[in-house]
Amino acid sequence: MTSELAAKTCIPCRGGVPPLPSDEIRKLLGQLGGDWKVVDDHHLQKDYAFKDFAEALAYTNRVGAMAEEQGHHPDIYLAWGKVGVTVWTHKIDGLTESDFVFAAKCDAVLSGAVPPG
Repeated sequence: MTSELAAKTCIPCRGGVPPLPSDEIRKLLGQLGGDWKVVDDHHLQKDYAFKDFAEALAYTNRVGAMAEEQGHHPDIYLAWGKVGVTVWTHKIDGLTESDFVFAAKCDAVLSGAVPPG
């Protein structure tokens, strides 16, 4: 289900566009699946669990590399056995489709199947 979103490329937001409305947010969230939460129609958040700090750090580094490639940067919280990812488009202080694309790519990074683009 996330592969369609994960196969897309994040499109940089230049500002001047409105954040997604609630109905569009719900539609895209349904395409994400996985334990992603929408918080106040403003940002996406998900916690990933790992067996130890080394695995959590390795995942964080893979997400960081993917973020650089996509030009879309999340807030990442790293702790022993846990990584929290929070995504939104800072230029518009809300959500765009690219935030959902990025979230799907985070899940793909976890499975080791990050699609190109």
